[in-house]
Amino acid sequence: MILNAATAAARMASAPMMDWTDRHCRYLHRLMSRRVLLYTEMVTAPAILHGDRDRLLAFDPAEHPVALQLGGSDPHELARATRIAADYGYDEINLNIGCPSDRVQSGCFGAVLMEQPDLVADCAAAMIAASPVEVTVKCRIGVDEQEPREVLPRFLETVSGAGIDRFAIHARKAWLQGLSPKQNRDVPPLDYPLVHEMKQVFAHLHLSLNGGVTSLDEVQNHLAAGMDGVMVGRAAYHDPAAILLAADQVIFGEPPSGRCAEQVVHLMLPYIERHLASGGKLGQVTRHMLGLFAGRPGARGWRQVISEAAHRPGAGPEVVEAALSEVMAHAA
Repeated sequence: MILNAATAAARMASAPMMDWTDRHCRYLHRLMSRRVLLYTEMVTAPAILHGDRDRLLAFDPAEHPVALQLGGSDPHELARATRIAADYGYDEINLNIGCPSDRVQSGCFGAVLMEQPDLVADCAAAMIAASPVEVTVKCRIGVDEQEPREVLPRFLETVSGAGIDRFAIHARKAWLQGLSPKQNRDVPPLDYPLVHEMKQVFAHLHLSLNGGVTSLDEVQNHLAAGMDGVMVGRAAYHDPAAILLAADQVIFGEPPSGRCAEQVVHLMLPYIERHLASGGKLGQVTRHMLGLFAGRPGARGWRQVISEAAHRPGAGPEVVEAALSEVMAHAA
């Protein structure tokens, strides 16, 4: 397989997460890793067709390599949305077949589509025909009463037959009946061996594993077991310094950047100033920075200052600088 920019970066990715991986989060994460593939939160095809496209799709060029995740179940709508999104310059377009939220089920897309692999194949084929960049799929191992060892191989075979070469597999079932979206991230047991087995069965496909990965050591273990890539979700968000600052060196074999969390804060200040100058609010950016010093002395003061002051009228970079002083005081 010839590796394009997104596929090469998919050796490690920061997973798409609703209400979390917006453009501000991605800019922060890119300051911490040059190589990790970044994903948007899911955007529905109808929202792109009928909503504020710039608000939904615009991103900073510094975010590359960056992938857009689309949600939908209508091949024609997805094709139109893909054409529109491609003009914004994304490195990859990803189809969500994994989200278990109520609003996703009511719209007949997300994880519920694990029950309709032929429809997913039609959607994928339409997106591929409309896209100048690679189209990929993120899925679960199954839903509700499905038997993953029966369902997942058929799903991969059917959808790859439509031209999809790269899948990210969340190694949990989605229970659409009886569990909340939050519970679906924790309650269904992880089945890493099944995902590893799929890589052996479908050796020609690029398969990434997602779900429950909390450290770079775990990323390395899954890669050593034969996976082509690993997605890290909540750990990369809540403790980004531990996951992202060393990723280029540990996972991609590049020289260390030498950056620390304190330097990342300073690098965020010009971005924050631009955001405020364009009419944005400080809290829209700083809510993604709360975990920067997780586990370090001064982390509580950092979080407290930002949480209490970032949403006040007129709040600006001085709030971030004051919060950083809490960390520096403990480092002295």
